Amino acid sequence: MLTRRRMLAGAGLSANSALAQSAKRENAAPDARFAHLKRRRDEAKPITVEERRERIERAHHLMTEGKLDAIGMIGGTSLVYFTNIHWWNSERFFAMVMPARGEPFYVCPAFEEARAREQIASGPGGSNAQVLTWQEDEDPYKLFAQGLKQRGLATSRLGMEEEIPFVFADGIAKAAPSLTISSATPVTAGCRQIKSAHEIELMRLASHVTLEAYEAAWKLLRDGMTQNEFAGLVSAAHDKLGFQGGAGVQVGEYSANPHGSRKPQVIRQGAILLIDGGCKVEGYQSDISRTFVLGKPTDKMQRVFEIVDNAQATALKTARPGVACEAVDHAARQLIEEAGFGPRYRYFTHRVGHGIGLDGHEWPYLVRGNRLPLQAHMTLSDEPGIYIPGEFGVRLEDDMHITEDGAELFTPQSPSLEHPFGG
Repeated sequence: MLTRRRMLAGAGLSANSALAQSAKRENAAPDARFAHLKRRRDEAKPITVEERRERIERAHHLMTEGKLDAIGMIGGTSLVYFTNIHWWNSERFFAMVMPARGEPFYVCPAFEEARAREQIASGPGGSNAQVLTWQEDEDPYKLFAQGLKQRGLATSRLGMEEEIPFVFADGIAKAAPSLTISSATPVTAGCRQIKSAHEIELMRLASHVTLEAYEAAWKLLRDGMTQNEFAGLVSAAHDKLGFQGGAGVQVGEYSANPHGSRKPQVIRQGAILLIDGGCKVEGYQSDISRTFVLGKPTDKMQRVFEIVDNAQATALKTARPGVACEAVDHAARQLIEEAGFGPRYRYFTHRVGHGIGLDGHEWPYLVRGNRLPLQAHMTLSDEPGIYIPGEFGVRLEDDMHITEDGAELFTPQSPSLEHPFGG
């Protein structure tokens, strides 16, 4: 799934470069400015092999229900979710096929087999998984088709995970023309959008870490600082807390663009700042936005903040099991429109929220037209905003957990523009 934030893997860094950057952070001298922050890494408990087995059983059930005989996946968060395999995708075809009955098999470049088996063994695949390997001058899609044929699935209905690129899907379709290819999203989303108690615990920790890092950086905010200097503080605070994280920072008129600008920005007294980011805890993400002012906000800034704050609270109050996703967006949007910032997307320019988990943006989406009913233990962002071109923008975002009879935010709502973290 695409996200608005790009961590190391999405920033165009090679695996070696990413490791070098990580090692550099690990070996860096402690930042005295964050000496008061306590490392929280030990609070995160990894997902177990048994939990992944339960996920596969759930997937088998959904495949049977949806009349899918198997699903195919490549490297990505769904593969991590089911198998604990963290695979960097390239033009070389690596895939897993999970049949509705029986054990999965893998198609892998021959020179990568040892690395693949090491990772497969760390999850429910174990050390005896079938790995079909192909040499650089061979067709991996024929091997994929062969694996299906060996299992009596040559004429089956195969669900394709949504992140599989066209070149791979096309290669599979040509190598196995008797397949009926469909979407695997009912299975992958069907499993992933309902979080376990353990997943909720990891996401709650991620949100708390990010909010703590934001507050630590905010306390060091000063006149004349650039947006990149402040973003560096947010990243350094996350590092001190034991997790890789950060935030985009937009200042003044640039905060009216929801995802900001790359133009250089300097923070001055009276400037409004909109920050948006998060971290990962055992792969599970936080996504939090805060808006605040260095100094005293104008009356207009204060009024807009109060409207957005009320809209966020209204979305939270509306969200509960059985309510359509679009109803949550409508409730927040209607309040903003009635306050004079409408119609529709004129000033509140985006949906009110998105699912969140292993991806920063995943299913389901709180947007007009999405009639999917919310279910207990879905996790989503709650992030209304008002953006006034040429002036400023305000967005307040916290991550929301749908409970058995309502909804809760993992972190407290922001109290004010002057004191965004209370106190």
